[in-house]
Amino acid sequence: MRIADLIRTQFPSILSRFAIRNPQFCNMLDQITPIILTYNEAPNIGRSLERLAWAADIVVVDSFSDDETLDIVDRSPQARVFQREFDCHLNQWSFALTDTGITSEWILALDADYLLTPELIDELKTLTAAPEVAGYKARFVYCVNGHPLRGSAYPAVTVLYRREGASYKQDGHTQRIELQGKVEPLRAPILHDDRKSFDHWLRSQARYMKLEADKLSATAWRDLGWSDRVRKARVVAPIAILFYCLFVKGAILDGRAGLYYAFQRLLSESLLSLYLIDHSLLGRGPQAIARADQERSRAALLETTEKEGEPVAHSRH
Repeated sequence: MRIADLIRTQFPSILSRFAIRNPQFCNMLDQITPIILTYNEAPNIGRSLERLAWAADIVVVDSFSDDETLDIVDRSPQARVFQREFDCHLNQWSFALTDTGITSEWILALDADYLLTPELIDELKTLTAAPEVAGYKARFVYCVNGHPLRGSAYPAVTVLYRREGASYKQDGHTQRIELQGKVEPLRAPILHDDRKSFDHWLRSQARYMKLEADKLSATAWRDLGWSDRVRKARVVAPIAILFYCLFVKGAILDGRAGLYYAFQRLLSESLLSLYLIDHSLLGRGPQAIARADQERSRAALLETTEKEGEPVAHSRH
């Protein structure tokens, strides 16, 4: 192994500190630490890590996977694995950001099914961020079993951001990064290519849509954006998303892969509508949802207090 490769793989913190103090000698890639959260991501994680061979340090926060995920991660010498019981996306991402010893200036926050394109890697290599820029947002090319679609409903996501001043906030079923500065768009896309089974997808969507229904039910109509207002209308969203995917985004031209994706979105929005109707039938309006959230927060705080001093995570390296 060359000395330069040894430094990049064995001493990432030294390289990160050098990049921060001497940016004129380093390209942007040397100043970035990718973070990936995993739980039973064996069908995806290997392909994602292959696209991160340039990284000196990769942080993987795993929720105690019981498949081959960690065996695959261990093949990447740059990867540092931390295991933490999953409670919510907010806490998992916050732990990854603040409690894993990252020293680089920039964070690249990725799902295990995100694949960096060669065009995006080249763009990152030559990226020069103005002082007022705190992050960069990437658009996605959605893939079905490796088949890229012409378009999708998957939104652009802030994936690259400065570590200092960054924090996470829970937003429905997922998390949102909050930054102190401007967020600029990246030109090149990221591939979203989840190869896990349909059964896994269905279980995940049922869990996600319940959280989304809780969020929508607890939010006043005037505080919702137009897309969430359509979703809260229940009957409208499933039909609208099917039409949008098939005809506006062109999925009807992508053959079976496009139909598969469009009907996935139909099913997902239908689950959300059913949860919203369930809330109405049970009388779970905004005040009831808010009280339930407060009770969950108090219970979590009590549990944390009782377990004070006990580790919630550990590193495998």
